[in-house]
Amino acid sequence: MTIEIPDFSLVVLVGASGSGKSTFAARHFLPTEVLSSDHFRALVSDDETSQEATSDAFDALHHLAAIRLRRRKLVVVDATNVQEGARKPLLELARRFHAVPVALVIDVPERVCHDRNRGRPNRDFGKHVVERHVRELRRSLRGLKREGFRHVYHLDGEEQIAGVTITRVPLWTDKRDVAGPFDIVGDVHGCQDELCDLLARLGYAPDAANVWRHPEGRRLLFLGDLVDRGPKVVETATLVMDAVQAGAALCVPGNHDDKLMRALQGRNVQVTHGLKDSLQQIEALPEAERDAFKQRFVAFTDGLVSHLWLDGGRLAAAHAGIKETMIGRASGRVRDFALYGETTGETDEFGLPVRWDWAAEYRGPAAVVYGHTPVPAPPQWLNNTINLDTGCVFGGALTALRWPEKEVVTVPARRVYAEPVRALTPVPSPSSGATTTCSTSPTSPGAAASRRGSPGTCSSPRATRRRRWR
Repeated sequence: MTIEIPDFSLVVLVGASGSGKSTFAARHFLPTEVLSSDHFRALVSDDETSQEATSDAFDALHHLAAIRLRRRKLVVVDATNVQEGARKPLLELARRFHAVPVALVIDVPERVCHDRNRGRPNRDFGKHVVERHVRELRRSLRGLKREGFRHVYHLDGEEQIAGVTITRVPLWTDKRDVAGPFDIVGDVHGCQDELCDLLARLGYAPDAANVWRHPEGRRLLFLGDLVDRGPKVVETATLVMDAVQAGAALCVPGNHDDKLMRALQGRNVQVTHGLKDSLQQIEALPEAERDAFKQRFVAFTDGLVSHLWLDGGRLAAAHAGIKETMIGRASGRVRDFALYGETTGETDEFGLPVRWDWAAEYRGPAAVVYGHTPVPAPPQWLNNTINLDTGCVFGGALTALRWPEKEVVTVPARRVYAEPVRALTPVPSPSSGATTTCSTSPTSPGAAASRRGSPGTCSSPRATRRRRWR
């Protein structure tokens, strides 16, 4: 039997005293990964069997587990964990640090536990203890998934326990082994003509299968919001899906893509913010083509992960951005942030939600490339982050970032396709009238502050403490 566990997870061993949890942990995990309740009792009281020291021991264990999880290190908790109350703080730690909670149930007959305990010093605490552990284990088995464990593995009997193999797999967000080079494209919103202009400007061309490829093997990376508002939603989505399917591109989901997917699934969504345009364009397709597109788009969008951690950890891509503490991790909160960001609970004068400017506080080593909120072109770096949504569908521009060169390439919108609730700051057209190519560098908060208001520069909404998001 082979068990796959995420390489960043909180593994909780569940089993009665004497079931072999410590032996199992020593065989499958590094000593530094295993936090044993007995060891922590010894650390705080010099006696690993001291029940009086249990509270302090678990305080210390939970504290060290939190430090390891904050540092994105796997943690294995070696304790009986047969009571829901003992598992609850561990699940809270997993949620806090966006680690995948895994339960490994080590289940052997009572007599085996009794025999093993008799052979261990200071373990003669009576059969009733093991009997209670086994009883509580049986009660817990059905509810582990309901409690919040993402994966539950029940190893039943000595033979199965001895024969198991554990392999580690990276989280779907962890693509550090994918190095590029990349051309990262901001929010397209159905502006396929401008997308083709931009790809041509970047050196891409369609091959015989109509997949856009670069002659030097560069790869496209789309930041989501492929759909809504623009005139060619189906064509845009098809271009991107073809490129991803052919291995010529990567993509993260945008909130508009996610909403269209839910609408096509028949779920109850509000038909606002350009969704009506997408639905009308899809419904205008011939029936067979329409059904095929719906099925393909739903499957494609449903298979996208919240964000991508790339290039040896030097790059992170997410539609609405990503906090340093979320990069390379996976949880519902991580996905929500990557799709929508965070609101303050306030609204601005246009009735739009006010969102915290996470980029103003970002200090992570990975460059974060994102979109979601229209900003003037050319976009500016702030604290190793850059927003590539330059409002093409609103008459702005479509922007790409060449990575690792950090060169920004923009093409102007051919026209205004949708009127923004709040107007974009006008930007003078380049003298060529076709594209803008500039090389930008990450800036410190001080440099960003000195740049704001300078002649000939664009003031980015990200330079303020809070940002208004549509």
